[in-house]
Amino acid sequence: MADTIDTLAGTKARSEPGFVRAIGLFDGTMIVVGSMIGSGIFIVAAQISRQTGSPGGLILTWVLTGVLTITAALSYGELAAMFPHAGGQYVYLREAFSPVWGFLYGWTLLFVIQTGTIAAVAIGFARYLGVLFPSISPTAWILPPVALGSKFAISLSVQQLVAILMTVFITFLNTLGVRLGKLIQNIFTSAKTLSLIGLIFLGIFVGRNAGAITENFSHFWAVRNADTIEPGANFLKGLIPAITAGSGVFGLFIALGVAQVGSLFSSDAWNNIGFTAGEVKNPKRDVALSMALGTIIVTALYCLANLAYLCTLPLVQIQTAPDDRVATAALNAIFGPSGALIMAVAIIISTFGCNNGLILAGARVSYAMARDGLLFRAVGKLNKNSVPGTALLLQGAWIALLLLPRTRKVDANGAVSYGNVYSNLLDYVVFAALLFYVLTIIGIFVLRKKRPDAERPYKAFGYPIVPFLYILAATVIMLVLLLYQTQTSGMGLLIVLLGLPVYWLWVWWSRRNAKTRSAQ
Repeated sequence: MADTIDTLAGTKARSEPGFVRAIGLFDGTMIVVGSMIGSGIFIVAAQISRQTGSPGGLILTWVLTGVLTITAALSYGELAAMFPHAGGQYVYLREAFSPVWGFLYGWTLLFVIQTGTIAAVAIGFARYLGVLFPSISPTAWILPPVALGSKFAISLSVQQLVAILMTVFITFLNTLGVRLGKLIQNIFTSAKTLSLIGLIFLGIFVGRNAGAITENFSHFWAVRNADTIEPGANFLKGLIPAITAGSGVFGLFIALGVAQVGSLFSSDAWNNIGFTAGEVKNPKRDVALSMALGTIIVTALYCLANLAYLCTLPLVQIQTAPDDRVATAALNAIFGPSGALIMAVAIIISTFGCNNGLILAGARVSYAMARDGLLFRAVGKLNKNSVPGTALLLQGAWIALLLLPRTRKVDANGAVSYGNVYSNLLDYVVFAALLFYVLTIIGIFVLRKKRPDAERPYKAFGYPIVPFLYILAATVIMLVLLLYQTQTSGMGLLIVLLGLPVYWLWVWWSRRNAKTRSAQ
């Protein structure tokens, strides 16, 4: 099958000029750090603190996420060094298992993981730009909501338009070459990293609140105001209990598992540097190093940021921060009303840099799939600037489409409220992403058996124990999510499985076209 699919890509694509190897170790680390830090760290602490109910639970959630992420990055390094090609994780799964597994990952990435994340970050950018320019409003309609049935609608607000224009602009910039893309990434990642360091410094040293410190750290594990976590499906409610973080060790265990949704989502995209391996100067060394350095830097910053929140705000103020904007609440406590403006500028910088990294890297997976005959051949071509221009345009078009549909909800009083379809998709991201991370790390074991003599410039740290512990821990989290967030986790799994008929239809259609061409 692999040979057949490779043949479908055609000889013309192979003869085209290759990527420009312009990404060094610093650039790669900036792609990792910049892609990971978006707006999540400034917001999700509110939800995590409600789920875990204690300062200790909040910090432990981020520590566990950091350990998982760093462990995965140290394990991925072996695969990144073995297969220093554009496509990253898609290539690892294809080589470890079969083309179908690579396709399922690429399909899910293009359909929801990468594009849904970019859409969410783009709306975050527009929302915080609206703090500076109030005309950028979610209710300033260009096209008022048009109902598409009882649960969905389509609309175009000024806020949505700004998000689309941001995506188009960054996509255009990245079609001009990887050197420009990495320059933008380096500038914005440096700026937002300094902003986050500034927030940490202000929270711990300038805005430290003696009352908050006493309340939070004298009762570090005392659970208060914790949400009740219900089983995720009706048939489970008679089998497993509803719990809170205060329901003993089991309750804390479940709460920590469910809370990983926010922290893991905020820590995702560390693997994006692998997508760009074809443009890394020394990919056998620098892709693995960039993953390791980037995840360690971000994990440290995230844990310190949450420590800063606890030094500035009592836990109840973190749990009840308006619109979950914990960082804004912290800066308001230090600077007053001007804190919201300072935070808005920081998040605008952060979201722009985050989307640049995600857009730059994500298109390389579509490019690699097209080179294998699993997407339109035009997607597998480089433009005159030696970047996958068509893949970038395809990705950008899908993101723009994701920004238009709305979820529609009517309350008991008949009032209609609108959400965003991509927000629902993002609820499914963590389970799907964890699933592929587990499969990829299992691939390390598979390839050790299948290709024992293959060159391995870097070997997985602590093999086999550390990779196995990641597989075990991530699988346990997935099981908790299946039990207690059944709808979102099940939909995440369904999106992955929908790729199977798409794959089979694509292969059938490609073979049929190949036979037609050969008959002529």
